[in-house]
Amino acid sequence: MGQPQQPDQAEAEEAGTPGAGTGAGTWPAGLAGGAGRPPLRVGMVGYAFMGAAHSQGWRTAGRVFDLPLSPVLAAVCGRDRDAVRAMADRHGWATTETDWRALVTRDDIDLVDICTPGDSHAEIALAALAAGKHVLCEKPLANTVEEAEAMTAAAEEAQARGQVAMVGFNYRRVPATALARRMVAEGRLGALRHVRVTYLQDWLVDPEFPLTWRLRKESAGSGALGDLGAHIVDLAQYLAGEPVIGVSALTETFVRERPLPAGASSGLASTGGSTARGAVTVDDAALFTGRFASGAIASFEATRFATGRKNALCIELNGERGSLAFDLERLNELSYHDHTEPGAHAGFRRILVTESDHPYLDAWWPPGHGLGYEHTFVHQARDLIHAVAAGERPAPSFADGLQVQRVLAAVEESAEKNSVYTPTAV
Repeated sequence: MGQPQQPDQAEAEEAGTPGAGTGAGTWPAGLAGGAGRPPLRVGMVGYAFMGAAHSQGWRTAGRVFDLPLSPVLAAVCGRDRDAVRAMADRHGWATTETDWRALVTRDDIDLVDICTPGDSHAEIALAALAAGKHVLCEKPLANTVEEAEAMTAAAEEAQARGQVAMVGFNYRRVPATALARRMVAEGRLGALRHVRVTYLQDWLVDPEFPLTWRLRKESAGSGALGDLGAHIVDLAQYLAGEPVIGVSALTETFVRERPLPAGASSGLASTGGSTARGAVTVDDAALFTGRFASGAIASFEATRFATGRKNALCIELNGERGSLAFDLERLNELSYHDHTEPGAHAGFRRILVTESDHPYLDAWWPPGHGLGYEHTFVHQARDLIHAVAAGERPAPSFADGLQVQRVLAAVEESAEKNSVYTPTAV
């Protein structure tokens, strides 16, 4: 072992197939461990949207935070040799591979970062853990509960050997949501009563948008449910501090056939589709209610058909002593109502989450200078590096990812049974 939510054609090629890469080599100046700190040499599989976001996190974390290990962007892997080389040059990766199997067995890789479609998560993670590597895996952890169970069991065995494994739910790392979790844990809301969560996007409204991998169950596992619903289930459980134990759900696919891709796509755009069409085999929207272990109730909505909504993740928690509300499109703000105050002047107040004593912000800018989406990946890298250095179980762990996967499976089962209440497997 070494030192301690969106379609893209390229992402479907990110796992890599057997072939030669540039392999291990001498890292350019500045890529070795800095400031006398031991290096944490990262190998990333996948290079499109999430690969770029993760690259930003690894590249920046050591420049902002005082870390026990210095992250090194050692190698990035993808099947398209020219595309992955261009990505490596753009984002600062020292070497490239075109076969993920070669990457996970390299002696100069300490941690494997998995940014591929869900159908390859389990195979890559299991191989990386078996090779003695630490692992970061993008959400959702897997496409099935069975895969997630196998990954979690392997992660538990690896933990005993000093390896750590984390799943990438980056919205936990928004300073405002981390502050919300702190306030809930401090008892500011008292006993929790209600949680309401929505995650709304509109990039699939056009029925002529091509049939990318995210619209095929064999690659993505599910549609809006896994892509967006995984985020809001994890965020709700994280903020509440307890699991969802059962759900009642419905799902819908509004556009059941789409053009087959005619060329490459990038981010949420595409070069267009061909005249041939194929079946959409995932949900376009999921709507479900749930119950927490304490008896608090919840509602969840995830859709990629909310016209005019780009990345609208909103969550509100109501308790006996107060309420909290967060909107991702205003991610430097948290709304708080203290219900213990006299009604004459009580109400929601805006907390600008930019103070140095707010989570993560002691390393950033003066108060009032907000952060953005990309900073969540910097914070993710920071937290994982600390866990690796301490040999401690990171959060969210693979077990946390498995819990989310079980909720998603219960949602699908409930929807198939006309919304009958379905307990979440334990």
